Amino acid sequence: MEIRPILEADYDRVIPVVNDWWGGRQMTHLLPKLFFEHFQNTSFVMEEKESGKLVAFLIGFQSQTHPNEAYIHFVGVHPDYRKQGTARTLYELFFEKVLQLGCDTVRC
Repeated sequence: MEIRPILEADYDRVIPVVNDWWGGRQMTHLLPKLFFEHFQNTSFVMEEKESGKLVAFLIGFQSQTHPNEAYIHFVGVHPDYRKQGTARTLYELFFEKVLQLGCDTVRC
């Protein structure tokens, strides 16, 4: 697996699959494109190394109001990759990143 910062172009990969990943539940309204544009430093995508298949993503950011706090807005994992530590890996990467930014609290 490969993890990298999220890109604006990832919006067009995530939106078509996110409702399916939640069993048809309508979730796309929770992911406006602005998250993919403005929180790239603290949001991540996990892909299969060879195929580039989207496996998981995490949208999170450091609070502007409370700079010592970070917020995880959304985590998505492809159903075939659940219960394998996929989300945990993204959470841990996020914690590591925001700790470097001076955050001592994470909310979700």
